Amino acid sequence: MSASLTQAVAVLFNHSPMKLRLFTADWVLPVTSPPIRSGAVAIDTHRIAFVGSQAEATSRADLAEAETVSLGRAAILPGFVNVHSHLELTVMRGFLEDLRFREWIQKLTRAKYEQLTADELAVSALLGTAEAIRAGITTLADTGDTDSAFRALLESGLRGIAYREVFGPDPADAPKSLEGLRSKVAAMREQATEKVRVGVSPHAPYTVSGDLFRLVTEYASQESLDVCIHTAESESEQRMMIAGDGEFAESLRARGIHWQAPGVSTIKYFDSIGVLEASPLLVHCVKADAADIESIARSGSRVAHCPKSNAKLGHGIARLRQMLDAGVTVGLGTDSVASNNRCDPIDEMRFCGLIHRAESQDFRWPSPDQLLTLATLDGARALGLESEIGSLEAGKQADLIVIDLSRTHNAPVHDPEAAIVFSTDASDVLLTMVGGEVLFDGGEVKSIDEAGLRETVIRAMTRMS
Repeated sequence: MSASLTQAVAVLFNHSPMKLRLFTADWVLPVTSPPIRSGAVAIDTHRIAFVGSQAEATSRADLAEAETVSLGRAAILPGFVNVHSHLELTVMRGFLEDLRFREWIQKLTRAKYEQLTADELAVSALLGTAEAIRAGITTLADTGDTDSAFRALLESGLRGIAYREVFGPDPADAPKSLEGLRSKVAAMREQATEKVRVGVSPHAPYTVSGDLFRLVTEYASQESLDVCIHTAESESEQRMMIAGDGEFAESLRARGIHWQAPGVSTIKYFDSIGVLEASPLLVHCVKADAADIESIARSGSRVAHCPKSNAKLGHGIARLRQMLDAGVTVGLGTDSVASNNRCDPIDEMRFCGLIHRAESQDFRWPSPDQLLTLATLDGARALGLESEIGSLEAGKQADLIVIDLSRTHNAPVHDPEAAIVFSTDASDVLLTMVGGEVLFDGGEVKSIDEAGLRETVIRAMTRMS
């Protein structure tokens, strides 16, 4: 970061806070409209009051008393919306390399339930929020079967949804599993805020019986809870659903659980048992064909696209273009750092663009502006938050970030959207703000003791095997 940018950001902390602040930069990227050269964004306490050119801002009487922060060679844009993560697994970064998917899950499960404590998972989740904040993420949709991520979201100052997981592949256990979920969700909802909400996540078709899926879907509808499900992720899952064989089906049989394959895809199975009536957030959808995509679109279900995780685990490439063409709402997710290794939406955008261009042999699609939309406004739409976040518009929450464009690897900037997607990285983020509150100032995360968290996570790591 240049000295001038450092000084500009420091203004936010070296002066008494004012109600009205005006940020100016070489570029403002509203997402819902073209980039603005020499742009400005005004923030009135928690919300955006103005988005436009610096010249227009200067001429407005209502902005005359605003404290101005000049950021120079930088871009102001909405904060990134990460529609799928597992914060509590931050401690497992690099721990699950080069394993078959079932072995990957088994090693993860053993470490999580036999080798780590609840306190260590909580610290792991909080360290994950620090990484997210540094990377310019302002909203997270996290899935986990403890309340670690929920508490981390509350403590960190991030916006988000914590989807509480439920498991139960044995139909006989469905009522008991639902009651356990009810109790956990009720406790979490007592602490929920306007910024941090609670959802539910029946984990996946290989860990949740049809009976439990039905019960959770009904419960979510009654309680107005959003639903998130790992869906059509792998070849192993597809074999289990279509033919009733493969490692997941064999694992159920080894546990004495009867599994009768429906003989259809996961999406068709969900449609047949009423799960799609909840319009759930479906994570991955790598194995979704044209008919599946039509069902997703018709039901109003949404998709969390996690291209790096899907590629690293060898699952394949989801049909992003077909989904978007069908009218499916799709947001970008990083998944856990246990499968991705980084919680970095810029890296996710870049990889998403490159892998889909390579697959389609189309050098124009997806374009930088489409990728930025996926990581911001489309992510907000996938979480039902588009009226509040995802773009820079007057009246929306002041969830914004600033990306440094002054460094050598970013110069020169011909197209700010292309520069951000294809040249920058998470280390270029120099300001992360949620609801007008600065969480990251380019130097340190203001809400979290990162150093202490890192040491605790490193100590926990030594007991994992």
